[in-house]
Amino acid sequence: MRKALIVALALSSGSALVHRAAIADEGQWQPHQLPSIADKLKQRGIEIPAKQLADLTQYPMNAVVSLGYCTASFVSPKGLVVTNHHCAYGAIQHNSNKDHNYLADGFLAKSMSEEVSAGANERLYITEEVKDVTNQVTADLGDDPLTRYQTIAQRRKDLIKQCESDPNYRCSVSSFHNGLEYYQIKQLIIRDVRLVYAPSEHAASFGGAIDNYEYPRHSADFTFLRAYVGKDGKPAQYSKDNVPYVPKGFVKINENGVKAGDAVFAAGYPGRTSRYRLTSELKFANDWQYPHLAERYQRRIDTIEQMGADNKDIKIQYASTLASTANRMKKLNGLLDGFRATDIVGIKQHKENEFKAWLVKQQPNSEIVSNLEALLKEQHASYMQGFYFDNAQSSALLEAAKRLYRLANEKQKPDAKREAGYQERDMKLFAARLKRLDTRFDARVDKVMWLQDLMAYEKQSDRVKALETWLAQDKAPLQQRVDKMYAQSQLTKHEKRLHWMNASVADFKTSQDPFIQLAVALYDTNMRNEKAAKTLAGKLSIARPAYMGAIIAYNKSLDLPVYPDANGTLRVTYGVVDGYQAQDGMYKQPFTKLEGLVAKNTGVEPFNAPAKLIKAIKDKDYGSHEVESVYPDPRSMLCRLFSCEANPAKFESVPVNFLSSVDTTGGNSGSPVFNANGELVGLNFDSTYEAITKDWFFNPEITRAVHVDIRYILWMMDKVDHADNLLKELDLVK
Repeated sequence: MRKALIVALALSSGSALVHRAAIADEGQWQPHQLPSIADKLKQRGIEIPAKQLADLTQYPMNAVVSLGYCTASFVSPKGLVVTNHHCAYGAIQHNSNKDHNYLADGFLAKSMSEEVSAGANERLYITEEVKDVTNQVTADLGDDPLTRYQTIAQRRKDLIKQCESDPNYRCSVSSFHNGLEYYQIKQLIIRDVRLVYAPSEHAASFGGAIDNYEYPRHSADFTFLRAYVGKDGKPAQYSKDNVPYVPKGFVKINENGVKAGDAVFAAGYPGRTSRYRLTSELKFANDWQYPHLAERYQRRIDTIEQMGADNKDIKIQYASTLASTANRMKKLNGLLDGFRATDIVGIKQHKENEFKAWLVKQQPNSEIVSNLEALLKEQHASYMQGFYFDNAQSSALLEAAKRLYRLANEKQKPDAKREAGYQERDMKLFAARLKRLDTRFDARVDKVMWLQDLMAYEKQSDRVKALETWLAQDKAPLQQRVDKMYAQSQLTKHEKRLHWMNASVADFKTSQDPFIQLAVALYDTNMRNEKAAKTLAGKLSIARPAYMGAIIAYNKSLDLPVYPDANGTLRVTYGVVDGYQAQDGMYKQPFTKLEGLVAKNTGVEPFNAPAKLIKAIKDKDYGSHEVESVYPDPRSMLCRLFSCEANPAKFESVPVNFLSSVDTTGGNSGSPVFNANGELVGLNFDSTYEAITKDWFFNPEITRAVHVDIRYILWMMDKVDHADNLLKELDLVK
């Protein structure tokens, strides 16, 4: 059925689906691009002016922030922030132990004095400025590949240094359209982030890995944090004397939510998409990269689950690692299933062939595609050769030793010439990462997973001399040798790890710590591999922009949307609240409700909702959060497929999760979902299984994002967890 439905949509009409996408809700737009699509926003029903959305100093964009890996938004003038529970998982885990398991039981600070640190590594990043610096980065680069790479890297570092004259700001220079453009992003850093309120994970991730990427969903995937600063109003490290940060903007919350057919938009920091990649890259991902990654992820998931089942401390310490690995694993499976079900390779090849035909007419002797294909073949071969060797260095202690030894080597250079990540600007985060091992590391688990990677390396044919030499040094069984290394190493203690930040290269070379010895032994090989990768990247810095320039010209000739692939920077996407025709032929309605959660609840993990949640539902304790209907709008797909008059679709419950056609991917977790007027109506937290392949190809008929309905969040705060103090902080509008 999946093939029958989607292939019919995608292939039978040739390029029809491509042109259908032009008028669909495709696009992860840079804010400054929004005025250029103002007519499309207006046509969709977005009332807030595009010019206002493009201004990072105005509402609501001045309230949208990054966690560095997820998105969040300010919801009060006292620095209160809302994001997904799974985004704040590390913060909750950081404060949990076997006596106070806030993951299982939830956490609520009834006053600011009860709010606890989210951890030394947690940050909020507030984007204040985005500036085009393409000319500064790309002018007069020359033709030598390694020199090109190094020049681009140095110019980016120089721009960052100029931008970071104020230590309270973090700057970056990001590549767009695969090196065709570069933008400098300036972000205020909030270093004191505190945990305020998190529901039980049994509510937040109800359905667990089974329901991940599935729909219907019933997840309370939200958590509140708070930003704190020094008494002078400037960012500061954690201190009990710090005060709540006063943001330049905070979102208004529409407590009536949305209905089917309503226009919505989302803002956030999507991680990575590959929509402009070549078909050969998709084939490589499908045939080799994704299957090998999935195999390794599954081994690690099985190990953590088995060891965590017997040890509560391990279960808590590796909860975040397990959740993120399981999420990546299911996404990979979804990609592989989607590639098979929809023949995305065929769709992309068809589009690529049309582009090549156009390019031949424009530039009869062009080698743009063939040059890039040759480099991609080299890149894929390098990836395969290095896959098992890189994984064989996966021990958390070895990774720490490698970074520390690299730091000692980098410190021999002037700060401006050091590799990114090893400059003085990076040292606080460097130290915080070393400390974080204490809460997310257990030697018993780490050595089992490292041993698995070493054994996988030994079973394949791509051998590396430096690692082979080390393996041959000791004839003892590998497991015995690994056990001995963990027993002898002092890197299991964070104070010892921090000590090595100030050590010299000579200190490392004479160390008796087994992990430091191995890091030193592998260093030259790793540096040669890095140099080769940089040289290849330098070649690609010519080929990729040339290809992207041609692709952009081609898309514009077809009036197709031209936006950059996601790269972790601030984007805006728009769409409509709507269901979709699923793989099994069933129409997935856009809203779920409380009663569906009760129907799925078995009392057994992962379908074991908290008792107080089930009781509130069975008591129909809806308060003012009940809605009569969410389907009255004739623009909704439901009303297009069925008569709304004949099917009034009474709701009479509290909406839990809902679907929309906004264009999202990883990193958009926690993104605020706004109604047409820019009022918060939900939080993005997932995609449907059929939509996973949108990282490579956007299919408007089935691509749907999954959101937590704001009415469910407010109801949980009111009727289940009694977060009355926080409800008073929110700016609620009807």
